[in-house]
Amino acid sequence: MYEKNENDVKEYKIEGRNPVAEAIRSGREIDKIFIKKGNLEGSIIPIIKKAKEKGIVISEVEGRKLDSMSETGSHQGIIAYVAAVGYCTIDEILKTAEEKNEPPFVIICDKISDPRNLGSVIRTANCAGVHGIIIPKRGGAGLGAAAAKAAAGAEEYTKLCKVTNIARTVDELKEKGLWIAGADFGGTPMYSADLTGALGIVIGSEGFGISRLVREKCDFSVTIPMFGEISSLNASVAAALLMYEAVRQRRPDIYIK
Repeated sequence: MYEKNENDVKEYKIEGRNPVAEAIRSGREIDKIFIKKGNLEGSIIPIIKKAKEKGIVISEVEGRKLDSMSETGSHQGIIAYVAAVGYCTIDEILKTAEEKNEPPFVIICDKISDPRNLGSVIRTANCAGVHGIIIPKRGGAGLGAAAAKAAAGAEEYTKLCKVTNIARTVDELKEKGLWIAGADFGGTPMYSADLTGALGIVIGSEGFGISRLVREKCDFSVTIPMFGEISSLNASVAAALLMYEAVRQRRPDIYIK
């Protein structure tokens, strides 16, 4: 199901101080860092120090140059060109869970199209202890500058698996013992759903939700109760709420008595 392609290894940009700092700290291969001329103060100083210690080339450029290079419009005076994150396999995600002696916890993104939403999902998943995230090879956002900025460095530590077909991947995960919950209207309220054990949660695309075939393959659907006039949440916000409800159920040791 996992397949490598030439796009998996291309270079891309990381923008912003925290994402660049995390890329350096994680040991990611960095080709070059561009910083705004005259911007050598505050939190950028330790970033430059670490980069120099690792022998990374640093180039000072005018602010207009950084602005023209930026894809996010929010570079905070620093942009790094890095080797793309290496995608892993499903088995590698499950091995991570096994090594931690935890039941697998996986997030499956069914064609999330906004890279900022994808980045936010990655960031929350890392904080929630998710073992890996699965994204489609085509039809959804990939890990680029905007996603990396929203992930705030979490992409350096979170396993990502890119697959050809989400529906077939759901079947594969079920064969490996995971229960698959689809985030969908009309499902079991998340507080009543069982989100313990080996679990995959499917998050659908913005505006369209989970595709019909993927929905049919889920073991059950789960919904977030709504009490206001607006009847839906941003995809990354919905993902965050569901992940942390799963954390609440899976980690009774952290309950506040």
